[in-house]
Amino acid sequence: MTKAGQTVRAHYRGTLDDGTVFDSSYDRGEPIEFNVGRGQMIPGFDAAVLEMELGDKRTVHIPAAEAYGERREEMVQAIPMEFIPNAELLPVGEHVFMPLADGQMARCKVLEKEDGIVTFDLNHELAGKDLTFEIELVSVSD
Repeated sequence: MTKAGQTVRAHYRGTLDDGTVFDSSYDRGEPIEFNVGRGQMIPGFDAAVLEMELGDKRTVHIPAAEAYGERREEMVQAIPMEFIPNAELLPVGEHVFMPLADGQMARCKVLEKEDGIVTFDLNHELAGKDLTFEIELVSVSD
């Protein structure tokens, strides 16, 4: 079994319940590297890897709460265009980065521009979705 704090490399394929692949390290040809048990991955993925040994392959179903969380309506924000530089250039349906009050940048989707208001969705695009991961643990080091 891996232990919290170890550096691991894992290949994975992530799918939605309908079978749609949303991410795959196999497609990129490079496994992901992270410190297991340190919050660098979604909780369900981290927990699954903590139960694996080098060379193991497993498929895990991760509920939304252990993935990117539930979708939260308070994360949808309507902002008057007058407060957004170059608001007219924002691409509806696309993701952009928006500065937050604490100075960090948040990736959000531009939902609409209407009546002088821009509506942004700051939820992660996979929020509210159960995910399935095929995981292959390819290296473990201390």
